[in-house]
Amino acid sequence: MVTTADLVGGIMQHVFETLYTFGDGLTIVPLLAESDAVVGDGGRRLTIKLREGVKFHDGSVMTSADVLASLNRWREVSDRGKTGWAYITAATAPDAHTVVLTLKDPYAPLLALLSLNNNAMAITPASNQAAPMTRFIGTGPYVLKERRADQWVILQRFADYTPRTDPKNGYGGKRTAYIEEIRFVPVPDPNTRVEGMLSGQFDYSESLPTAALARLRGQTKVAPYLVKDFGYPVFSLNNKAGVLSNMKMRQALLAALDMDEILKAAFGTPEMYTARGSMYPPGLRFHSMEGADAYNQKNPAKARQLAAEAGYKGEPIRLLTTTQFDYYYNMALVATEQWKKAGLNIDMQVVDWATLLARRNNPALYELSTVGAPFLAEPSLTFTAGSERPGYWSSEAKDRVVGAFNAEMDMAKRTAMWPEVQKLIYTEVPYIKVGDQGTLRATSTRLKGIQPGAWSYFWDAWVER
Repeated sequence: MVTTADLVGGIMQHVFETLYTFGDGLTIVPLLAESDAVVGDGGRRLTIKLREGVKFHDGSVMTSADVLASLNRWREVSDRGKTGWAYITAATAPDAHTVVLTLKDPYAPLLALLSLNNNAMAITPASNQAAPMTRFIGTGPYVLKERRADQWVILQRFADYTPRTDPKNGYGGKRTAYIEEIRFVPVPDPNTRVEGMLSGQFDYSESLPTAALARLRGQTKVAPYLVKDFGYPVFSLNNKAGVLSNMKMRQALLAALDMDEILKAAFGTPEMYTARGSMYPPGLRFHSMEGADAYNQKNPAKARQLAAEAGYKGEPIRLLTTTQFDYYYNMALVATEQWKKAGLNIDMQVVDWATLLARRNNPALYELSTVGAPFLAEPSLTFTAGSERPGYWSSEAKDRVVGAFNAEMDMAKRTAMWPEVQKLIYTEVPYIKVGDQGTLRATSTRLKGIQPGAWSYFWDAWVER
């Protein structure tokens, strides 16, 4: 619940489950909920029927009391929970298998917020709501067996797991835990991850350097696993404090950038990236080119002029990045040189990933950072989210445009409204999209049943002996 880190969500989605999850084609499908939410009162009431007989890892059975308690904890400790609860006026349970959420206004992103596996509305027993949590009791197909800091996290198959019975549908549908034990091993250096795959030390690895693609191809025991149009890296800008709280300074940063150079440095081969200004790629619901003429301007002179209009006096602009994701570091290196050519004083600070995430939670400690997101069903899950999230985007125009978009419950109408949101992003520049990226993973040829997805999961996978 506490962190937005995909590394945490990717592991703990095996342990904790949510009411809903993401199905094929970026749809929202039930997981611990029995069925789709029933929407009433013009979008101001959601009635959620719960599955019956679902067991927690401690042997107790999930009821609406556990869901209500988890909702309240989500409100207290999760940034996304705070966002959702800004619209929820009451959460009630008319019976042991029904939860009703009453909203002050319609809020379309709420079901997506209840689906995400980081900052997650994870269901745990009502008796297990400590913050910080010390007992990790979920409903998932795996149990947390052991964690040793900087060494491993070990998950063990939950023998009494209660799966859904409907067909597999993305992260939804029936989940089957074939593998007895999964060991997640942190390996900060990406090249070490490659060597570990080639030596047979690992069965699966993520976020590999693109230069490894040629080495992985043609191997007998290891295969590359390339996920196209996985997501998009961004420079997340601090809209709340420091020099980038001035919109013209943010526009200056955008104007200076040559995205072709940055993407080539970050990802190497064109197989791994596309220089594209639309926030969603073609084929997805929210694809639009509105406002994207501001993308990839390659104009340092314009950037210098905008900075002058903002009253910029050469103050340091602290850029947080990390080598744990080599593409973040490489894109930061190239962008820093481009910004310096525009007269901007960039202080690039290279830290580990955990430190980057921690510093982003304090707007006094940075001006911008390298982060990214997979393409998700709901734009408000990423960088158009509430003003309390890192980036801290807040403006009257955002309240009006994004507020109207989020209040519309009809998906066809929301789709038609999205271009205006994208245009506002390019006007106010709360963040800078670098392009569309693929991601390189690798799998041993003995590991079967792996499916593509934003977050790798290992239920439904098995190891051939």
